[in-house]
Amino acid sequence: MGKNNLIFGMHPLLEALEAGKEIDKVLLKRGLRSEEISRITALARERTIPVQIVPEERLNRLTRKQHQGVIAFISEIEYTSLELDQLIPMLYEEGRSPFVVLLDGLTDVRNFGAIARTAECAGVDALIIPERGSVSVTADAVKTSAGALHRIPVCRVSTIASAVSMLQDHGVRIVAASEKANDLYTQSSLSLPLGIVLGAEDHGVSQEVLRKADQIVRIPQVGAIGSLNVSVAGGILIYEVVRQAGLTSQD
Repeated sequence: MGKNNLIFGMHPLLEALEAGKEIDKVLLKRGLRSEEISRITALARERTIPVQIVPEERLNRLTRKQHQGVIAFISEIEYTSLELDQLIPMLYEEGRSPFVVLLDGLTDVRNFGAIARTAECAGVDALIIPERGSVSVTADAVKTSAGALHRIPVCRVSTIASAVSMLQDHGVRIVAASEKANDLYTQSSLSLPLGIVLGAEDHGVSQEVLRKADQIVRIPQVGAIGSLNVSVAGGILIYEVVRQAGLTSQD
């Protein structure tokens, strides 16, 4: 992320937060305490902006400027102002069956952008990412998405596990992708309303989310590498949903 996407210092960050500027996350130096820091933390909490407490060395690696122990990342997009439990009922009210993609710990911005591009083309209603331990929406992500990240709603939630539970409460079936699953995706029902969960590049979907999922599916592989790029896997599953929906509509 370029230096133009960073905010340094307490007062510039407070001004940005109070002006409603879209902030991706805030880094605070460990042990920092003041009235301004309390205000920053409170405003970030109100807007569900992740706040990370980090050692000063990490801040110094980001900039040589006087940062006062405070650095914020400006988001390249506007996150949806709707909470997930508002978005899903709204889709039902519009006569649509929700179709969402949840990204569990994804960190590669180009994979994120590629998934967003595929999702927008396929008519996915929203992308869901966790507040912490997840990808940031950078210029690279927006570029890779071919602008899709400006078109498809991106919801930030406290955790993917909590989002799964909420979606299930609203009648959305959850299908998680895992190379260790028994069920093949082509032999599984991927009918709407549906949420597809894709996991982090290195360790996949978390065990907590896998336990909550209504079904776990795999994409068959016959080569020696043993795993697909997550954006490729996402594209395969997303378009299987489209294929099955098309077959159903033709019946």
